[in-house]
Amino acid sequence: MKWVVQFPGRTAKQVKALPEPLRQAVRTLALEIAVSGPARANWANYGKIKGKTNCHHCHLRKGNPTYVAVWQVVNQKERIVEFRYVGTHEKADYGRLC
Repeated sequence: MKWVVQFPGRTAKQVKALPEPLRQAVRTLALEIAVSGPARANWANYGKIKGKTNCHHCHLRKGNPTYVAVWQVVNQKERIVEFRYVGTHEKADYGRLC
């Protein structure tokens, strides 16, 4: 059974503001999550966010600036994942995002 991947309004705007190669990386990540689930160990610097329940992050592009994606399992039973943030690492407040 596939996972449902959602992009709330704010996150959808963040994705639209990214350069095209990064938008493609987000689409690829979302497709992988939909097919294989939220744990994506094959992505750079993937990890669960400490102290947060079912919240994950990974790097979309290393360098300066580094771009990250943060997503959370909203409903485990119905298999719903929501992207909470997509943007630069410097602006990511992990404690507030999930």
